[in-house]
Amino acid sequence: MFSKFREFYLEFSVLMNHFQSFSLLFLRLALAYGFYEPALTKWSNFSATVEWFTQLGIPFASLITFLTASFEIVAVLLLSLGLFTRFISIPLMIVMLSAILFVHIGNGFSVGENGFEIPLYYFIFLGILLSRGAGKFSLDFLFFKKEK
Repeated sequence: MFSKFREFYLEFSVLMNHFQSFSLLFLRLALAYGFYEPALTKWSNFSATVEWFTQLGIPFASLITFLTASFEIVAVLLLSLGLFTRFISIPLMIVMLSAILFVHIGNGFSVGENGFEIPLYYFIFLGILLSRGAGKFSLDFLFFKKEK
């Protein structure tokens, strides 16, 4: 009985592996969309964002605002194209960890109370891209795939 289930499970796993690149593509596009609005908001209200970061106790608020807004806007393009996906994931994970620690942690977990739920999910999703890469539907795959 268990051997038949095991055989079925292994066959099912092989079938589902074919959807991995679609999943990574959709993950990249969802994250790119999620970073788009915050990036534009930071750039269009730069001085207000610097003031807010200062109030939050973030050191070097002007520099951090510039870096955060820059990483986010570049990430929209790079994640959409699947280019340098692993590289851009690292600074974005730092941005998400900072958002959790400086903005959201005091509000608990729930997104409804401005908690750290969404930044945590983004952090986890970026960790998946860091460890798995962009998938076959990406410029990373086109430019950097290993020759067999």
